[in-house]
Amino acid sequence: MNERSTDTTAGTPALRWRVVDIVVASVLATAAGLVFVVWNIASNPIGAPLTALLPGLQALLAGGWLFAGVLTALVIRKPGAALYGELVAATVSALVGNQWGVLTIESGLVQGLGAELVFAVFLYRRWGLPVAVLAGAAAGLALAVNDLILWYPGSANTFAVIYTVSAIVSGALVAGLLSWFAVRGLARTGALSRFASGRIAPDAR
Repeated sequence: MNERSTDTTAGTPALRWRVVDIVVASVLATAAGLVFVVWNIASNPIGAPLTALLPGLQALLAGGWLFAGVLTALVIRKPGAALYGELVAATVSALVGNQWGVLTIESGLVQGLGAELVFAVFLYRRWGLPVAVLAGAAAGLALAVNDLILWYPGSANTFAVIYTVSAIVSGALVAGLLSWFAVRGLARTGALSRFASGRIAPDAR
């Protein structure tokens, strides 16, 4: 499960971005941004019952806006990939138009930094499931803190706790777990053959 991204000649992480890394990261992030656009609309009718049930639970939907950074990082495995993926996706969402306007980009920046920090802590060497889940959870925490400051200032402690925990859980499961499985699935098809993420050891499959 502790997958590593290494340079086959030096035995160290290959951290320099290639042209193919930029192109694929951009494609992934743009596609994720279009998913964001759909989720911007779909999340309202889904989130309303959750809010009515227990205020703060609507953050369980947060994962739908958090996966871009984790997914891009798991595929590209380079410094800045999580931040790039989340920021580009958020920019696409903002340009298409949504209810949050330019603050969408600010949110993407914060959320991308949350995920990026986790990969950086592991020196861009670990890309297994635990790290992916942790990165998703960190993105969820970043989203919660940012939202509580921008959109829910002065909210009650109970609401803040429920909102934060819900965002972390959603980030871990959707952005982390599902992104990891998505990359594994893509790797098995051969679509990621030009990336370290496409060369999974048989015993790790």
